Amino acid sequence: MTLTAGLSIAKSALAAFSTETAVVSRNLASAGDEGYVRRGANITTPPGGGVRVVSVTRSTDKLLFDRLLNVSSNAAGEQAILDALSQLERTIGDPELGQSPTALIGELENALQLYSDAPNDLIRAQAAIVRANELTSALNNASTTVQQIRAQADSDMAASVDNINSLLAQFEEVNTTIVKSQHLDGDLNDQLDIRDGILRQLSEEIGIRTVPRTDNDIAIFTDSGVTLFEKTARPVTYQSTDIYVAGLTGNAVYVDGVPVTGDTAVMPIRSGRLVGLSAIRDTHTVTYQTQLDEIARGLIETFAEQDQSVPPSLPDATGLFTYPGGPAVPPTGIVSTGLASQITVNASVDPAQGGNAVLLRDGGIAGAAYAYNVTGAVGFPDRLQELLGNLSDTRSFDPAAGTTAAASISGYASSSVSWFENLRQTTESESSYQNAIHERATQALSQATGVNVDEEMTILLELERSYEASARLMSAIDSMYAALLQAAG
Repeated sequence: MTLTAGLSIAKSALAAFSTETAVVSRNLASAGDEGYVRRGANITTPPGGGVRVVSVTRSTDKLLFDRLLNVSSNAAGEQAILDALSQLERTIGDPELGQSPTALIGELENALQLYSDAPNDLIRAQAAIVRANELTSALNNASTTVQQIRAQADSDMAASVDNINSLLAQFEEVNTTIVKSQHLDGDLNDQLDIRDGILRQLSEEIGIRTVPRTDNDIAIFTDSGVTLFEKTARPVTYQSTDIYVAGLTGNAVYVDGVPVTGDTAVMPIRSGRLVGLSAIRDTHTVTYQTQLDEIARGLIETFAEQDQSVPPSLPDATGLFTYPGGPAVPPTGIVSTGLASQITVNASVDPAQGGNAVLLRDGGIAGAAYAYNVTGAVGFPDRLQELLGNLSDTRSFDPAAGTTAAASISGYASSSVSWFENLRQTTESESSYQNAIHERATQALSQATGVNVDEEMTILLELERSYEASARLMSAIDSMYAALLQAAG
């Protein structure tokens, strides 16, 4: 090897070491940056010897990255459901505080028992009416809360759709830059980091899968196969609903004109925040509202009055509890949508509305034909005892409510609480599980593609030693040149 060749090799090595050192320094400086992927210099030996850096590439692992996108979608969906259920739990509250419909039914039963023991006590009669009003207020408020949570879920779905469209627009801009610059000189690694970061954010809103194309292009599809991005971003549309009432169905989310949520979805998405919000708005809260409506219907049926004529000729009529459709009693075993928001204490028995509380004992709330205590005896307990028996009787409930189809009114209310708590606990468990998987997937990807400071420092020390060796080679060649020049002179 000639001195000239040796000098060229040493100079190329120093240039390569300089580039490698810059790459390692960048890795160390960005070690704490979220979304930063480790860079590595690719070195080759050109003809004639020496070394040179041909490219700087990112550490990637598509399998781990796709896995992270998937678990991010699952975790975000479960968290959205859990957050809404935590709000809905207010309708149940702490059992010890006695504010739930279940607890208040028990309070009303206790008040009726006390009144039955002393049917001549007006104070006890009024106390029973107070308990009844507290129960109807609890059902009204619970129904209002359910619809507010549905409206909030609807609003959050609209925000999610806006975010998806914004992320797709950002993705299109970055992806276009990457594709156009693929065969040009320049470092695209920062753009690739940004693109991956957008995909991670997008996966939290909606389940996605990515397909690589030529020139480092990427196409994005929903987890059900609907195109979100292919060369250009596809529109995601949604018409929100401001106010919800029981029985109102929310609108579907469309991707490029294809419904992906709701009963009309032909290719429904399976994960992401949108799925969780849709489940809250269209499934869990609707089922719970149905249970509240069935509790209200059961109460109206339990306290309904019968025609006391001989023979009876009039249909059963609403008694202590009524609703806008009264005095007709709602059909047995069939849910009356929205009834929990409409149930009230009958004005004719409520002193606060100018009524007579004693009618609870005597009957006749629905009119004279429905009077049980026709003699007006002050010690008449029969009707109160009948009502207590009605509270314990097994009744039929609509199976569409998702819980028991036959139970006493208090038993049905308890089964509704059990249904809700089971749903909440199951969701909480699944959310914890998905978050744990997400954490492990994040760690696995970080270990495969992230920056390990200890490893980078080791590489930096090795580069310093190599740099010193090349510098000594150049010094030795310089000395040889000096000796040759001196000998020639």
